[in-house]
Amino acid sequence: MAWKWPAADNNGANNSEEWTGFIDQGVTVEGTLTVSGTFRIDGNVKGNIISEQTVVLGEGAKVEGQIEGNRVVISGRFDGVIFAKGRVEIQAKGVVTGEVHAPCMVIDPGGIFDGRCHMLASSDTASASVTIPIRAVGNA
Repeated sequence: MAWKWPAADNNGANNSEEWTGFIDQGVTVEGTLTVSGTFRIDGNVKGNIISEQTVVLGEGAKVEGQIEGNRVVISGRFDGVIFAKGRVEIQAKGVVTGEVHAPCMVIDPGGIFDGRCHMLASSDTASASVTIPIRAVGNA
């Protein structure tokens, strides 16, 4: 089942995308979660999250494991490895610890990233990547 998110979203998700679901606060999931569309998490997840589109971690999210997606937007806490085909966005209240593999990464003022960032070429034909060790702590 998919639906359009009816209201404006403050967490960067495009309103024209079809949402396949969400995990609300107070819910804990352990294991592998595979979704075909955009998915929002506000609860606790330990394991792998795989999406063909966007994964949104809301302010209440606490995720430990691995995320694979086209676009990853983080306003909560994430510890692990992110593989994004498009971009990774760490918003003002977002905290990411671990590794990010993506062609584009945006850290808003106040967002925290502690780990390694592997900036990959946007085309699949390029095999070289640049690894930049980075620790960014922003205060709004």
